[in-house]
Amino acid sequence: MDNPNSIGLTGRPVFVVDGARSPFLKARGRPGPLHAADLATQTGRHLLLRQPFAPEQFDEVISGCVMPGPDEANIARVVALRLGCGERMPAYTVQRNCASGLQALDSAARHIAAGRANLVLAGGVEAMSHAPLLFTEAMVNWLADWSASKGLADRLRTLARFRPAFLAPVIALLRGLTDPVVGMNMGQTAEQLAYRFGIDRAAMDRFALRSHQRLAAAQEAGYLGEIVPLFDYQGQVYERDDGLRHDSSLASLARLKPVFDRPFGQVTAGNSAQITDGAAWLILASEEAVARYGLPVLGRIVDSHWAGLDPAQMGLGPVHAMAPIMARQGLDSPDIAAWEINEAFAAQVLACLQAWQDPDYTRNELGLDKAFSAIDEARLNIDGDGVSIGHPVGASGARIVLHLLRVLERQGGRHGMASLCIGGGQGGALLMEHLGGAV
Repeated sequence: MDNPNSIGLTGRPVFVVDGARSPFLKARGRPGPLHAADLATQTGRHLLLRQPFAPEQFDEVISGCVMPGPDEANIARVVALRLGCGERMPAYTVQRNCASGLQALDSAARHIAAGRANLVLAGGVEAMSHAPLLFTEAMVNWLADWSASKGLADRLRTLARFRPAFLAPVIALLRGLTDPVVGMNMGQTAEQLAYRFGIDRAAMDRFALRSHQRLAAAQEAGYLGEIVPLFDYQGQVYERDDGLRHDSSLASLARLKPVFDRPFGQVTAGNSAQITDGAAWLILASEEAVARYGLPVLGRIVDSHWAGLDPAQMGLGPVHAMAPIMARQGLDSPDIAAWEINEAFAAQVLACLQAWQDPDYTRNELGLDKAFSAIDEARLNIDGDGVSIGHPVGASGARIVLHLLRVLERQGGRHGMASLCIGGGQGGALLMEHLGGAV
């Protein structure tokens, strides 16, 4: 029997009425300018200041976050209080790896659809550059022995057992990006997909270059109006995604060495998502809340789905999550005006595009009688995505939904699909509908 959380959204309609995100700031070898709670608070403050209702009018606040800092336990509650939502505001943090922001939106939508809430602030945040360095277990045990030592002689004996190797740090980010069940990091799973679907290095690099070119064009055209500025503790302002490489070329990408399968692999830093800090929030509302406050409507959440698959093939998660939605709604690829499939790796998205239209894959892996039509790449990630924008894992799911709605608004399209692969072997997807500003 299907998990009820994986069955389509039913009940009252759920609308997205507004949203904002921070610039996505690339990690550069040391902690970035802002902690996660500060990213989320600054971004949320911009959004809430332009609303016709007080922050206390929310029914709840939900945030995705994978690695909150030690001072940010239940980061959603911390941020809700800082945003002035009041002491009585319930708030909780969700964690579904790369799709934590999407999970926050889905959780909010299900509460509204079920009549348990009318107005919810939902989104996600991640400060990946602040991921901690940890002590090894040997060092922790030695510190415990040192703390328990009694008297000078006991302490000297404990000190004699100390070894410099105990100080070798455990990099939490790398451990978090490695699946403990199959023993593979996310880049190695992308290498698996490249081999399975015959995706070569040149195709990955072309895809990566296009992502940067599309983001550059979107910045130039002013298509990223959902971004609000950030200010650090020294007063410096950040207004744009700063991972964009204007000088990127196929030649420069080709010079990069493989990262995850040396020396023979094909996945490089250039054709992978960037390690990034960022936040994104959306306001979800019932029809009752829209009418009460006279809210504009960006779109409606039509359907959602969560799927599981082999962790070693986790990059194909979007295929497994999107297909049931398309089948339930009686849609084929040409019916979707815009697609946002998060670019964890160029190889991973290219593998999804192949699997989506492969009759054998859809029959054997998805249990469908017929493959879907090819996804038109002119409708896919049209303003860049994770390779160029970055992928702060707790925030990306919220970002792609918000931008998808802006693309539909700009182009006059009706349906859009947002989806992400998820470390550990899952996929998540939301089907959105643009309503032209009216309920």
